Amino acid sequence: MTIQECYAAMSGDYEEAMGRLRSERIITKFVLKFLNDGSYSLLETSLEEKNYAEAFRAAHTIKGVCQNLAFTSLGKSSSALAELLRGGEWTEEAAPLVEQVKQDYQQTVSAIRAFQEAQEG
Repeated sequence: MTIQECYAAMSGDYEEAMGRLRSERIITKFVLKFLNDGSYSLLETSLEEKNYAEAFRAAHTIKGVCQNLAFTSLGKSSSALAELLRGGEWTEEAAPLVEQVKQDYQQTVSAIRAFQEAQEG
């Protein structure tokens, strides 16, 4: 799997990432680092603990990373969730967005792991 195929599998925009980072090596480096980012875990924990201010920060961090790396689907869903949680309170509209972020995150991580395995392999 190439990095371009990885982006296609995660519904990302490789050309946007290349325009921003200018190097396939740098894109690859940061895409692989995403697997070690703890923001999604923090989001899950914060939601379980009903700490919506912290959940906002986690969703906002995910959004920022996704915008920088052009992870389009996860970026859109995490951005929408961050906006709903911006006030630090839960709203009923957040529930389906939490599920969408979870699906997009799993899709993104699965694509990156497949890419990583292909590189090692």
